Amino acid sequence: MIFQHKDLLTLKDYTAEEINSILELAFSLKEKQQLGESHRILDGKTLAMVFQKSSTRTRVSFEVGMWQLGGSALFLSAGDLQLGRGEPVKDTARTLSRYVDGIMIRTFDHEEVKELASYASVPVINGLTDRFHPCQALADIMTVQEHCGEFRGQKLVYLGDGNNVAHSLLLACSIVGLDVVVASPPGFEPEEEIVSWARERASAKGAEVVISNDPREALKGATAVYTDVWTSMGQEAEAEERRRVFSPYQLDTSLLKEAEEEAIVLHCLPAHRDEEITDEVMEGKQSVVFDQAENRMHAQKALLSLLMGKEECKAYFKQ
Repeated sequence: MIFQHKDLLTLKDYTAEEINSILELAFSLKEKQQLGESHRILDGKTLAMVFQKSSTRTRVSFEVGMWQLGGSALFLSAGDLQLGRGEPVKDTARTLSRYVDGIMIRTFDHEEVKELASYASVPVINGLTDRFHPCQALADIMTVQEHCGEFRGQKLVYLGDGNNVAHSLLLACSIVGLDVVVASPPGFEPEEEIVSWARERASAKGAEVVISNDPREALKGATAVYTDVWTSMGQEAEAEERRRVFSPYQLDTSLLKEAEEEAIVLHCLPAHRDEEITDEVMEGKQSVVFDQAENRMHAQKALLSLLMGKEECKAYFKQ
């Protein structure tokens, strides 16, 4: 087991070996949970969950995950904290560090997470920012591995906005050697800095990173097809224009036929059915969307264990 990190701010900081350690432990913990076997790696430990942005999956997966690991989770909304009333992030970080064993934060500005981590003396996990969504990407590649097998030779195609989900997918896939294509309308591509970094990492693994404006061409040879909402939280004023621009990227049965016959369908949820994905595809036999949602909890449990209880979780790795 190789794991040297204190925090998870972005997967850019992680090696393939470390990500594979997270995935290996995630599968082990998933099996334990399904068999009803106790795995109280974080017995007596507490995670503070700071939410500046609301969420179903992030809150429930972290809270239930901590409980299954023997610990507890404390939900803190913007209204619960002095952070929302002008207290500096550095003061909140140092105060919470005296009370809890880890902090998960879901917020808007990525710089806020970086500042929190720089002052906290306990692990800080990025639960989502406008720029990155690393926990989601861990669940995504876990689901690909679960359904498609080893990463080499697989091709994941993401359709839609070059947003935080696309950024973290580019990082995760390139690190582990999974071919990744992001197909977005002109002007909505992912950040060039992230694309360049991902291409460099992918090249070292013999994998490929492609940015495309042609969804049909992008899907050729895809073994995993991924989409996300066209309008994220805070972009509501752009919703009508985004629907017009993104309409050729809707994942329907016709577009899905461009991918491999057995390609799996992914969506990070919540989904706007019959917008970015049709109800027929969402409910179709190729959809593994709810396996993917479940894997958020297992991937995060592994991450929490490695960050907050590394020594205690060694016994859960295959020897």
